[in-house]
Amino acid sequence: MALVNDHYLKLAAGYLFPEIARRVAAFADANPAVAKEVIRCGIGDVTEPLPPAVIAAMHAGVEELAHRDTFRGYGPATGYDFVREAIAEGDFRSRGIAIAPDEVFLSDGSKPDASAFLEILAAGTPAEGGNRIAVCDPVYPVYVDNNVMQGNTGPALPGGGYEGLTYLPGTPGNGFVPEPPAQPVDVAYLCFPNNPTGAVITRPQLKRWVDWALANDALLCYDAAYESYVRDPALPRSVFEIPGADRCAVEFRSFSKNGGFTGVRGGYTVVPKAVEGRTRGGERVPLHRLWMRRWATCSNGVSWPVQRGIAALYTPEGVAQTKALVDFYMENARILRQACAARGLRVWGGEHAPYVWVACPGGMGSWDAFDVLLTKGRLVVTPGAGFGRHGEGFFRISAFNSRANVEEAVRRLAVLEGATR
Repeated sequence: MALVNDHYLKLAAGYLFPEIARRVAAFADANPAVAKEVIRCGIGDVTEPLPPAVIAAMHAGVEELAHRDTFRGYGPATGYDFVREAIAEGDFRSRGIAIAPDEVFLSDGSKPDASAFLEILAAGTPAEGGNRIAVCDPVYPVYVDNNVMQGNTGPALPGGGYEGLTYLPGTPGNGFVPEPPAQPVDVAYLCFPNNPTGAVITRPQLKRWVDWALANDALLCYDAAYESYVRDPALPRSVFEIPGADRCAVEFRSFSKNGGFTGVRGGYTVVPKAVEGRTRGGERVPLHRLWMRRWATCSNGVSWPVQRGIAALYTPEGVAQTKALVDFYMENARILRQACAARGLRVWGGEHAPYVWVACPGGMGSWDAFDVLLTKGRLVVTPGAGFGRHGEGFFRISAFNSRANVEEAVRRLAVLEGATR
């Protein structure tokens, strides 16, 4: 009989969003008369059509596959050069950041990249000689769960979390932007604009993290999936805006939230050639070389029509159309944020991110608030407890929805008035 990876068995519960889907399905089965009235502001899935420039490019890509003289088979595992060049120029060099095209690795999204990147890092708990991992709390569950599945943690702890991880609390007091840890850490995950809290990191705050990583020979895994939602040009949109980050950081990017690629799948990771890890014997090794080897072995790359669509995002038409998409969702976020504040709820986010982070009223637990909003308001949000111990007492509202649904969701928030634990 095949042996299983028993680290999966340490996972404390089902992944957050399938658990939400299960509860919503149970409510719909029990209440079929109102099931169609449920508004879903939980998972961060986009609702608006792809940009016209992307649609045209993908149609053209499919048409090219229909003819022998323009047909494309296997492409480069890391992406075609013209796409990587467009990304390097559009997202980095045009902003004064020296990222080379061959430091860009195309993929099917930042979520799988954040998982796959662990394949080139040593596995095992710190006691077993593995990396000391730090995550913010609350945090996107993928970072934690992937480390659990790789065997980088001990068992689940009572009340949430896992033995062997270093948790960095994000609270209203620090604006949900933790400071670097005082204790030694080898790898730290950062996500800004933040999922789930919508918090943004300032340039001085991010510089402290980069300086810390350089001083402690640590690696920053920086998730910039929501960088296009930053409204203030004084705020950093990439870790590589900070001098020295090209020696201590990798960056995950996604086209899901700016280009509407959640159903198409497309993203990339930047791994500068100067970033190094070390073997247990002390040899320093460029991570770029290992990541390149991983892609050559494990992938045949992103499909041709999708790469054509990605390149279209960087055309003048594509840039204008993605900006319009982002502006649409940010107006949704503004409506949600202002409505929560008007109802007397404490609220964060929604200004440089498509998520609104709300304190549960009256001392309610986050799953209690979820249940009230679902059963009484037919409104789905994301309970903060699913993002970590410090997410308890909050819930997240996603701005990814139609304008009509957002305006109706605002009205349905009224069911929380007077609600207590």
